[in-house]
Amino acid sequence: MTEEKLEGPIAADAGSKRRKWISIVVAVFLVGAIGYGLYYALVLNHHESTDDAYVNGNVVQITSQVAGTVVKIDADDTDFVTAGKVLVRLDTADSRVALAQAESQLAKTVRQVRNLYATSSQMQAAVAQHDAELSKAQDDLNRRERLISSGAVSGEEIQHARDALRGAEAASNAARQQLAAQQALVDRTTVEDHPDVKAAAAKVREAYLAYSRTEIPAPVAGYVAKRTVQLGQRVAAGAPLMAVVTLDDVWVYANFKESQLRGMRVGQPAEVTADLYGNKLKYHGRIAGFGAGTGGAFALLPAQNASGNWIKIVQRVPVRVALDREELKSHPLQVGLSMQVKVDTAGQEGDRLPKVARNSAADASTVFDAFDKAADERVASIIAANDGRGAGRAVASTAVLSAKR
Repeated sequence: MTEEKLEGPIAADAGSKRRKWISIVVAVFLVGAIGYGLYYALVLNHHESTDDAYVNGNVVQITSQVAGTVVKIDADDTDFVTAGKVLVRLDTADSRVALAQAESQLAKTVRQVRNLYATSSQMQAAVAQHDAELSKAQDDLNRRERLISSGAVSGEEIQHARDALRGAEAASNAARQQLAAQQALVDRTTVEDHPDVKAAAAKVREAYLAYSRTEIPAPVAGYVAKRTVQLGQRVAAGAPLMAVVTLDDVWVYANFKESQLRGMRVGQPAEVTADLYGNKLKYHGRIAGFGAGTGGAFALLPAQNASGNWIKIVQRVPVRVALDREELKSHPLQVGLSMQVKVDTAGQEGDRLPKVARNSAADASTVFDAFDKAADERVASIIAANDGRGAGRAVASTAVLSAKR
């Protein structure tokens, strides 16, 4: 009897504890669900992420501008090269001969043009001489005509004076015509800008550029990759020899699903992690732009229903994410590495596809400008050495340019 009386209160107490724990568990789940709902509404709802992302960068193809035989290779795969560093050298024998011929032709042309100016001056003196003879013939005729009435001068002598005047006039006119024809060759020009000299100078520039291009420099600083050129190889103009990859300004192409692009805008911040360094290291970037189409749209064989290769799948669009250069300097990345990208889409300022023009100076190289400058200096040196005015300066300049070769 006593045991039955005790079991009733114990059972009631156990049931009460179970209900209490169930209530606690339910409350915890409710709080967790509410917290997750708030976190989703305030945070997750404004983020889009993908692991279909890869590092991309400028892969600069190194090609020859002239045909030639490779005689030296100064860089190999994995080497770091600075802008202007000579990577490949071609045989210079043919281009050196062509340059010497062009230079000699320019020197000859300058001297010929100088002769044109000298001849023009000579003809001007001849015109002055014929004018003096014409004036003398006119004076002789005038004096004899005044003496006709006195009979001191015969009619034959008068006729001779008139013939001499006509001859002097013809000679003067012929000299003037010759001077006009000669001046047409040099009128309103100097030796430097004479058409013949400019044509010969253009040939020298062409030959010098061909000679200079036997040394193939790196247009940008970066790491050498994909070297295919070999010693003794005969390369054609435009043939790829190697590549230089710039790793100080790489970016990430993140391929987001089309359903994720709705809230994305240019300039939104992105958090990027690399499989190379793990999730503890985070890069901070911003959306720089969106691809003009999906990857499939630019495929070699685009998916089209009419061609029978179309399948309805979720498309992906490449989104360019620019990275911070200082972070890249501390933790460099290589082209092709796998990345994970999470974009904060809370800010909705601006258009989704803004029409922003790229800075024209963003991708530029001044390495090849030195060739043009050296060619101009060489032309000026040859002209100065042959125009009779700056021979000393020209010889010094020629010596400097020869030393550079």
